[in-house]
Amino acid sequence: MIHFVLLIVCAVAIYLSCEWFVNAVEWLGERLNVGKMAVGTILAAFGTALPESVVTLVAVTTGANEEAKNIGVGAAMGGPLALATVAYGVTGAMLLLKRRKERALVLATTGMPAGDPDGVEALGDEKDMKRLAKDQKWFLPIFIVKVALGLVAFAFKPALGLLFFGAYAVYFWREIRSDDDGEEEEEDEGLEPLKLQPKAATPATWAVVVQSLATVVVIFFASQLFVKQLDAIGPMLGLSAAVTALLLSPIATELPEIMNAIIWVRQGKTRLALANISGSMMIQATVPSGLGLLFTTWKFDGALLWAGLITMAAIVYLLLTMRAHKLTPGRLSVAALFYVVFGLGLIPILA
Repeated sequence: MIHFVLLIVCAVAIYLSCEWFVNAVEWLGERLNVGKMAVGTILAAFGTALPESVVTLVAVTTGANEEAKNIGVGAAMGGPLALATVAYGVTGAMLLLKRRKERALVLATTGMPAGDPDGVEALGDEKDMKRLAKDQKWFLPIFIVKVALGLVAFAFKPALGLLFFGAYAVYFWREIRSDDDGEEEEEDEGLEPLKLQPKAATPATWAVVVQSLATVVVIFFASQLFVKQLDAIGPMLGLSAAVTALLLSPIATELPEIMNAIIWVRQGKTRLALANISGSMMIQATVPSGLGLLFTTWKFDGALLWAGLITMAAIVYLLLTMRAHKLTPGRLSVAALFYVVFGLGLIPILA
């Protein structure tokens, strides 16, 4: 029972920390004078993806044997999988719920039906779809190379890890220099007061930094404790350690990104929600992968290859939907079904 109680406590702590984190990171973006999208793809993504990257670093550099080091390889594959499927799916579901609540409110106040309860309206125009697809076009080729390297062995493969760091550096520079704030959007409203200084119209820089760093620390430790509770609860539910590690742990480690998306959708900031997920995916596709290539054999088994294939399938689905300018909340929520397919596919692989 204590494990279930701690699981709930950790989830609540992560959600509340993310509330404070997204509040602080928006002010941090304003202080650093970066574009709205960069707040999600770089600042928020860096804060929420940092814990998983640290876990990978510790696993691959301090693991007592190759099996222990491969925990980092599993984390490097599980992160992008959970983001491309569960995180996008939850965001789509939250958008559906939000639109239905708005429709119910309009119906209650005016007596006339309005809104998009079934999620059939696209998440923007053609320009918005191109912007949403941009990160996926960066992610997919990098991820394909990442998976391909897990299937081959050659002498200088570890050195290729440096190329992944370089790829993220280029992506980082592009995002920081981009400026898409000239476009007026319904979600680009004034910033909420900083929670650490709620009465200040313009909070002090030190307060913004302290709130950002403090919430990242809480998110890090709460996420790690959450994963440990899942590791303990999995066997109690009759799940093997392998299934727990591959099926449940990735969702737990990506919980901060999922919570951020829920919070930003609730606030009407859909672009930031989607940008946080895509930016985190770019970090997960490069930094942990580079560490894994440098310090492990980076050799995939059937389960890791299956995770890679499902991740690529989910991204291709999203890309095709975006290119057709038909990405809706309903279609975005369908991405979560790819994780269900992944879980079903694990059954014969781990049998």
